[in-house]
Amino acid sequence: MSNKGVRLSEKWFNRALWAVAIIFAWFLTGLGKSIIGDLPRVETDYTIEHFVNHARIDPLRTELKALAKQRQALDDQLEQASLQLTTRQRDYHAARNTFDNWVATRDVTKLVAQDDELVSRTQTLDTLKVRERSAEKAVETLQQKQTDASQREVALRQQVTVLEEAARKQLDTAYQQQETRVFLYRLLLTLPLLALAAWLFARKRKSQYWPFVWGFIIFAVMAFFVELVPYLPDYGGYVRYLVGIVLTVVGGRYAIIALQHYLEQQKLAESQPEFQRREELKYDTALERLGKNICPGCERPVDLKNEQNDFCMHCGICLHNYCAGCNARKNAFAKFCHKCGTVA
Repeated sequence: MSNKGVRLSEKWFNRALWAVAIIFAWFLTGLGKSIIGDLPRVETDYTIEHFVNHARIDPLRTELKALAKQRQALDDQLEQASLQLTTRQRDYHAARNTFDNWVATRDVTKLVAQDDELVSRTQTLDTLKVRERSAEKAVETLQQKQTDASQREVALRQQVTVLEEAARKQLDTAYQQQETRVFLYRLLLTLPLLALAAWLFARKRKSQYWPFVWGFIIFAVMAFFVELVPYLPDYGGYVRYLVGIVLTVVGGRYAIIALQHYLEQQKLAESQPEFQRREELKYDTALERLGKNICPGCERPVDLKNEQNDFCMHCGICLHNYCAGCNARKNAFAKFCHKCGTVA
């Protein structure tokens, strides 16, 4: 925006008022963010336990806990039985080595009196072997129990997994429905804000309270793009693309209608007498457009540096005239002559 013709104090007041608008929008955005952030609290915080069939899964989980304790006990018993088996195997091997050495000695000496001792030693060795085998059977029995418990645990976990998978699908569906409801809550809060912002933009953006109007508009736009658009339900991207298409069509239609209205207004204005059009133009608006080297009447480019261009060649409005006091060439929209100060 050109600053030509704008008072210095007015510039700073405008900057201060824009700061007020931004601060007002910031506070509104903070309040809206707090309100919208609390919206999910109205919904239940779902977990998978809300959807599992407890009548079927609870007995399975109870049995799994019992099996876990049983397996721990079997592990302890198996550890003790394995230690006992190792001890008895060592006892048998030690006795066997002693027996083999004794037999070798007996074969050398050929003493018949040692036959009774041979029988006794053989019986002792057989007893140790029986004890070793008994320990092996104890270990095998415990290992079989472990295997049975593991197989039963696997079967139970498969049943639990099937039930939890079914519950997880229901949980996903519930989450989608919850997200949709929360989005609708956001929509119900945001749409009225957007509608009010649109009305304020159309009717009140140039009123004396424009800083609050623009602050609210900024807040509504932020609420739409930050608190609503990112939470659009996805559904494979269809919703977001459809919403984008609808917004583009609505915005495009508004722009087309606005352009047609603007062109009609310009055509009507350009059909009015030149002096009437010049008098109807606001002083600041005219200076702003001239500062951009465009015609204040039709907004087409003009070469203001060419001293021969006193009128717009497009719409015929007067751009420069001559002072009645000193005959100096001056801006046709100026209120006073820049050379002698005569009232224009």
